[in-house]
Amino acid sequence: MTNTKTVLITGCSSGYGLETARHFHANGWNVVATMRKVREEVLPRSPRLRMLPLDVTNPDSIARTIAEAGPIDALVNNAGIGLMGAAEATPMATIREVFETNTFGMIAMAQAVIPQLRARRAGVIVNVTSSATLAPFPLVAVYTASKTAIDGFTASLALELAELGVRAKVVIPGYGPGTSFQANSGTRMNGLITEPYAAFAQRIFDGYAQATAAVTTAADVAEGVWRAVHDTSDQLRFPAGPDAVALSQAGAGGARA
Repeated sequence: MTNTKTVLITGCSSGYGLETARHFHANGWNVVATMRKVREEVLPRSPRLRMLPLDVTNPDSIARTIAEAGPIDALVNNAGIGLMGAAEATPMATIREVFETNTFGMIAMAQAVIPQLRARRAGVIVNVTSSATLAPFPLVAVYTASKTAIDGFTASLALELAELGVRAKVVIPGYGPGTSFQANSGTRMNGLITEPYAAFAQRIFDGYAQATAAVTTAADVAEGVWRAVHDTSDQLRFPAGPDAVALSQAGAGGARA
């Protein structure tokens, strides 16, 4: 048990984070599962599993959680909020709110964990983005921007940390209708589909509703994170889910999805 590794995962109350916590725990890791408000019922009681409150937009919350978590071997930055709506109609305050969690929160968590990984010259940071970074999708311009920023950040970070024996990776989930994307958007989406965009948006929503094949499950993402955490090659990006894999391959081949 003394050689058991520890992973800290953000955004574990549901969806990808919750399934990733379950996956790592089932495979023998110590798991620090974090979420804004701890929900004891979502994960099993175990001496190898702790649940801690964490708000990635709050520096004091980050500091407390990192201190309480103790030494970790892997950070999985999964916490995020969704947003769908016309870019024109999205208030700048809402845009900043999305970036605070999806972009600045991930960067802040990385900064908080890097010193201990650097000191040990070991460990890995995995940032979860979105297949929206692989191909353009309508009505998610702000969300896409927040995730694309992390893709670029991680690509550069990986080069910096490699010199210190630390790895950085990106996991790219596809479209996951079983997740809480809309629920996590809360009231932010209210009023973001204005009349000029209404007919177009309805066609897009109808298309999403009919998507029954080649979509991403939480298990796909958990497995993608698992592979990224254990990968010691120079591979940076790990698409998770059949649709994300297809988009990644199309991009690599110069094709348009």
